Amino acid sequence: MAQFKNLMDVFKLLDKSNCRKCNKQTCMAFAAEVFTGKLSLSDCPNLSEEILEAYGSGTSAYKKRDEEFLAALESMKQSIADLDFEQSAGRVGGTFAQGRLTIRCLGKEVSLDKTGRMITDIHVNHWIAIPLYNYILHAKDTPLSGTWVPLRELPGGKDWFRLFGQRCEKPMKKVADTYTDLFEDLVHLFNGKKVENHYESDISLVLSPFPHLPILICYWKPDDDMESDLNLFFDAKAEDKLAIQSIYTLCAGLVVMFEKIALRHG
Repeated sequence: MAQFKNLMDVFKLLDKSNCRKCNKQTCMAFAAEVFTGKLSLSDCPNLSEEILEAYGSGTSAYKKRDEEFLAALESMKQSIADLDFEQSAGRVGGTFAQGRLTIRCLGKEVSLDKTGRMITDIHVNHWIAIPLYNYILHAKDTPLSGTWVPLRELPGGKDWFRLFGQRCEKPMKKVADTYTDLFEDLVHLFNGKKVENHYESDISLVLSPFPHLPILICYWKPDDDMESDLNLFFDAKAEDKLAIQSIYTLCAGLVVMFEKIALRHG
Protein backbone atom coordinates (compact mmCIF):
# COMPACT_ATOMS: atom_id res chain seq x y z
CA MET A 1 0.00 0.00 0.00
CA ALA A 2 1.36 3.42 -0.97
CA GLN A 3 2.59 5.76 1.75
CA PHE A 4 2.76 9.54 1.90
CA LYS A 5 6.30 10.86 2.19
CA ASN A 6 5.20 14.47 2.64
CA LEU A 7 2.12 16.69 2.76
CA MET A 8 2.22 17.40 -0.96
CA ASP A 9 1.76 13.69 -1.71
CA VAL A 10 -1.68 13.98 -0.12
CA PHE A 11 -2.55 17.34 -1.65
CA LYS A 12 -1.86 16.15 -5.20
CA LEU A 13 -4.61 13.53 -4.85
CA LEU A 14 -7.31 16.09 -4.01
CA ASP A 15 -9.47 18.05 -6.45
CA LYS A 16 -8.49 21.43 -4.87
CA SER A 17 -12.14 22.55 -4.82
CA ASN A 18 -12.03 23.63 -1.15
CA CYS A 19 -15.59 22.29 -0.85
CA ARG A 20 -15.36 22.06 2.99
CA LYS A 21 -17.35 18.82 3.07
CA CYS A 22 -14.57 17.44 5.30
CA ASN A 23 -15.15 20.38 7.71
CA LYS A 24 -11.80 21.92 6.82
CA GLN A 25 -11.43 25.36 5.25
CA THR A 26 -9.20 24.25 2.38
CA CYS A 27 -7.92 21.11 0.67
CA MET A 28 -4.43 22.05 1.87
CA ALA A 29 -5.63 22.07 5.48
CA PHE A 30 -7.26 18.66 4.93
CA ALA A 31 -4.03 17.30 3.43
CA ALA A 32 -2.08 18.47 6.49
CA GLU A 33 -4.52 16.68 8.80
CA VAL A 34 -4.25 13.45 6.79
CA PHE A 35 -0.47 13.58 6.67
CA THR A 36 -0.19 14.05 10.44
CA GLY A 37 -2.67 11.22 11.08
CA LYS A 38 -5.52 13.36 12.41
CA LEU A 39 -7.85 12.51 9.52
CA SER A 40 -8.21 9.65 7.09
CA LEU A 41 -7.97 10.08 3.32
CA SER A 42 -11.44 8.53 3.13
CA ASP A 43 -12.83 11.59 4.97
CA CYS A 44 -12.73 13.40 1.60
CA PRO A 45 -16.04 12.58 -0.18
CA ASN A 46 -14.68 13.62 -3.59
CA LEU A 47 -11.99 10.97 -3.99
CA SER A 48 -12.52 8.10 -6.40
CA GLU A 49 -12.73 4.48 -5.33
CA GLU A 50 -9.52 3.82 -7.27
CA ILE A 51 -7.54 6.31 -5.20
CA LEU A 52 -9.00 5.08 -1.92
CA GLU A 53 -8.23 1.49 -2.91
CA ALA A 54 -4.65 2.41 -3.79
CA TYR A 55 -4.04 4.39 -0.61
CA GLY A 56 -6.46 2.74 1.80
CA SER A 57 -7.28 5.04 4.68
CA GLY A 58 -4.18 7.05 3.89
CA THR A 59 -1.19 5.72 5.77
CA SER A 60 1.57 8.22 6.42
CA ALA A 61 5.33 7.90 6.73
CA TYR A 62 5.07 10.81 9.18
CA LYS A 63 6.82 10.34 12.51
CA LYS A 64 6.32 12.44 15.57
CA ARG A 65 7.54 15.88 14.56
CA ASP A 66 10.12 16.22 17.31
CA GLU A 67 11.56 12.77 16.64
CA GLU A 68 11.84 13.52 12.92
CA PHE A 69 13.57 16.84 13.57
CA LEU A 70 16.02 15.25 16.01
CA ALA A 71 16.90 12.53 13.53
CA ALA A 72 17.50 15.15 10.82
CA LEU A 73 19.68 17.20 13.18
CA GLU A 74 21.88 14.22 13.98
CA SER A 75 22.34 13.46 10.30
CA MET A 76 23.35 17.04 9.51
CA LYS A 77 25.73 17.22 12.45
CA GLN A 78 27.64 14.33 10.89
CA SER A 79 27.83 16.21 7.57
CA ILE A 80 29.17 19.31 9.36
CA ALA A 81 32.30 17.33 10.31
CA ASP A 82 33.27 17.12 6.63
CA LEU A 83 33.11 20.91 6.07
CA ASP A 84 36.15 23.11 5.71
CA PHE A 85 35.06 25.81 8.18
CA GLU A 86 37.67 28.33 7.11
CA GLN A 87 36.70 28.01 3.46
CA SER A 88 32.96 27.98 4.23
CA ALA A 89 33.01 31.14 6.37
CA GLY A 90 32.97 33.56 3.42
CA ARG A 91 30.31 31.55 1.59
CA VAL A 92 27.83 31.76 4.50
CA GLY A 93 28.75 35.25 5.70
CA GLY A 94 30.42 34.03 8.88
CA THR A 95 33.82 34.02 10.56
CA PHE A 96 36.29 31.30 11.45
CA ALA A 97 38.34 31.33 14.65
CA GLN A 98 39.60 28.78 17.18
CA GLY A 99 38.21 25.89 15.18
CA ARG A 100 34.67 27.28 15.15
CA LEU A 101 32.44 28.68 12.43
CA THR A 102 30.36 31.61 13.69
CA ILE A 103 27.43 33.33 11.97
CA ARG A 104 24.78 35.75 13.14
CA CYS A 105 21.31 34.24 13.46
CA LEU A 106 18.63 36.92 13.96
CA GLY A 107 21.37 39.28 15.07
CA LYS A 108 22.84 36.88 17.66
CA GLU A 109 26.10 34.95 17.33
CA VAL A 110 25.82 31.19 16.83
CA SER A 111 28.96 29.05 16.60
CA LEU A 112 29.46 25.47 15.44
CA ASP A 113 32.34 23.18 16.31
CA LYS A 114 33.48 20.24 14.18
CA THR A 115 31.03 17.87 15.87
CA GLY A 116 28.14 20.08 14.73
CA ARG A 117 27.47 21.19 18.28
CA MET A 118 25.83 24.62 18.45
CA ILE A 119 27.27 27.15 20.89
CA THR A 120 25.13 30.22 21.56
CA ASP A 121 23.64 32.29 24.38
CA ILE A 122 20.16 32.14 22.83
CA HIS A 123 17.64 29.33 22.54
CA VAL A 124 17.43 28.08 18.94
CA ASN A 125 14.41 25.82 18.50
CA HIS A 126 14.69 22.91 16.10
CA TRP A 127 12.42 24.64 13.58
CA ILE A 128 15.26 27.11 13.10
CA ALA A 129 18.19 24.79 13.85
CA ILE A 130 17.50 22.52 10.86
CA PRO A 131 17.37 25.40 8.33
CA LEU A 132 20.52 26.81 9.96
CA TYR A 133 22.42 23.55 9.40
CA ASN A 134 21.08 23.34 5.84
CA TYR A 135 22.14 26.93 5.19
CA ILE A 136 25.67 26.25 6.39
CA LEU A 137 25.91 23.01 4.43
CA HIS A 138 24.35 24.09 1.14
CA ALA A 139 24.26 27.89 0.69
CA LYS A 140 25.86 28.89 -2.61
CA ASP A 141 28.51 31.57 -2.90
CA THR A 142 26.42 33.72 -5.25
CA PRO A 143 25.27 37.35 -4.86
CA LEU A 144 21.70 38.23 -3.94
CA SER A 145 19.58 39.94 -6.59
CA GLY A 146 18.30 42.83 -4.46
CA THR A 147 14.77 42.14 -5.76
CA TRP A 148 12.00 41.21 -3.33
CA VAL A 149 9.45 38.57 -4.38
CA PRO A 150 6.69 36.62 -2.60
CA LEU A 151 7.32 32.96 -1.94
CA ARG A 152 5.07 31.88 -4.85
CA GLU A 153 7.48 33.58 -7.29
CA LEU A 154 10.52 31.64 -6.07
CA PRO A 155 11.37 28.73 -8.40
CA GLY A 156 10.11 26.11 -5.93
CA GLY A 157 7.39 28.25 -4.43
CA LYS A 158 4.42 27.16 -6.54
CA ASP A 159 3.99 23.93 -4.53
CA TRP A 160 4.42 25.62 -1.18
CA PHE A 161 2.83 29.08 -1.21
CA ARG A 162 -0.67 27.97 -0.18
CA LEU A 163 0.60 26.04 2.83
CA PHE A 164 3.03 28.89 3.54
CA GLY A 165 0.17 31.37 3.63
CA GLN A 166 -1.84 29.20 6.03
CA ARG A 167 0.97 28.18 8.37
CA CYS A 168 3.27 31.20 8.28
CA GLU A 169 1.73 34.44 7.02
CA LYS A 170 -1.74 34.09 8.56
CA PRO A 171 -0.57 33.21 12.10
CA MET A 172 2.13 35.90 11.92
CA LYS A 173 -0.55 38.42 10.95
CA LYS A 174 -2.61 37.30 13.95
CA VAL A 175 0.35 37.94 16.24
CA ALA A 176 0.86 41.38 14.68
CA ASP A 177 -2.85 42.19 15.08
CA THR A 178 -2.95 41.32 18.77
CA TYR A 179 0.58 42.19 19.89
CA THR A 180 1.02 45.86 19.11
CA ASP A 181 4.69 46.00 20.12
CA LEU A 182 5.71 43.07 17.90
CA PHE A 183 7.62 45.08 15.32
CA GLU A 184 9.39 47.22 17.90
CA ASP A 185 10.50 44.07 19.70
CA LEU A 186 11.70 42.51 16.44
CA VAL A 187 13.94 45.55 15.99
CA HIS A 188 15.33 45.41 19.51
CA LEU A 189 15.46 41.65 20.14
CA PHE A 190 16.48 40.39 16.70
CA ASN A 191 18.30 43.29 15.11
CA GLY A 192 15.49 43.94 12.65
CA LYS A 193 15.74 47.01 10.45
CA LYS A 194 12.82 49.23 9.54
CA VAL A 195 12.88 50.15 5.87
CA GLU A 196 10.92 52.35 3.50
CA ASN A 197 7.32 51.20 3.30
CA HIS A 198 7.42 48.70 0.48
CA TYR A 199 4.23 47.98 -1.48
CA GLU A 200 2.54 50.88 0.35
CA SER A 201 2.52 48.90 3.61
CA ASP A 202 2.16 50.69 6.94
CA ILE A 203 5.17 48.88 8.41
CA SER A 204 8.12 47.33 6.56
CA LEU A 205 10.81 45.47 8.43
CA VAL A 206 13.77 43.35 7.30
CA LEU A 207 14.93 40.44 9.44
CA SER A 208 18.10 38.47 8.72
CA PRO A 209 17.67 34.96 10.12
CA PHE A 210 21.00 34.12 8.44
CA PRO A 211 23.58 36.52 6.94
CA HIS A 212 22.62 36.05 3.26
CA LEU A 213 18.92 35.25 3.77
CA PRO A 214 16.96 38.45 4.47
CA ILE A 215 13.18 38.38 4.90
CA LEU A 216 10.99 41.43 4.30
CA ILE A 217 7.87 41.64 6.48
CA CYS A 218 5.15 44.00 5.23
CA TYR A 219 2.14 44.76 7.42
CA TRP A 220 -0.96 46.71 6.50
CA LYS A 221 -3.05 47.96 9.43
CA PRO A 222 -6.85 47.62 9.33
CA ASP A 223 -8.48 50.61 7.71
CA ASP A 224 -12.23 51.36 7.52
CA ASP A 225 -13.75 48.19 6.03
CA MET A 226 -10.39 46.69 5.08
CA GLU A 227 -8.89 43.95 7.24
CA SER A 228 -5.23 43.99 8.19
CA ASP A 229 -2.79 42.01 6.07
CA LEU A 230 0.76 40.69 6.34
CA ASN A 231 3.02 39.27 3.67
CA LEU A 232 6.57 37.96 3.65
CA PHE A 233 8.98 38.59 0.78
CA PHE A 234 12.33 37.05 -0.10
CA ASP A 235 15.25 37.91 -2.32
CA ALA A 236 14.67 36.42 -5.77
CA LYS A 237 17.84 34.33 -5.29
CA ALA A 238 16.84 33.03 -1.84
CA GLU A 239 16.84 29.42 -3.03
CA ASP A 240 20.54 29.74 -3.82
CA LYS A 241 20.96 30.03 -0.06
CA LEU A 242 18.29 27.70 1.29
CA ALA A 243 15.97 25.10 -0.24
CA ILE A 244 12.30 26.00 -0.39
CA GLN A 245 11.25 23.42 2.21
CA SER A 246 13.80 24.81 4.66
CA ILE A 247 12.59 28.35 3.94
CA TYR A 248 9.10 27.20 4.90
CA THR A 249 10.40 25.44 8.03
CA LEU A 250 12.40 28.52 9.03
CA CYS A 251 9.39 30.83 8.73
CA ALA A 252 7.20 28.37 10.65
CA GLY A 253 9.85 28.44 13.38
CA LEU A 254 9.83 32.23 13.43
CA VAL A 255 6.05 32.16 13.91
CA VAL A 256 6.44 29.84 16.92
CA MET A 257 9.10 32.16 18.33
CA PHE A 258 6.99 35.30 17.81
CA GLU A 259 3.94 33.66 19.38
CA LYS A 260 5.94 32.83 22.51
CA ILE A 261 7.28 36.39 22.69
CA ALA A 262 3.73 37.74 22.37
CA LEU A 263 2.52 35.52 25.22
CA ARG A 264 5.45 36.56 27.38
CA HIS A 265 5.29 40.30 26.73
CA GLY A 266 1.80 40.90 25.36
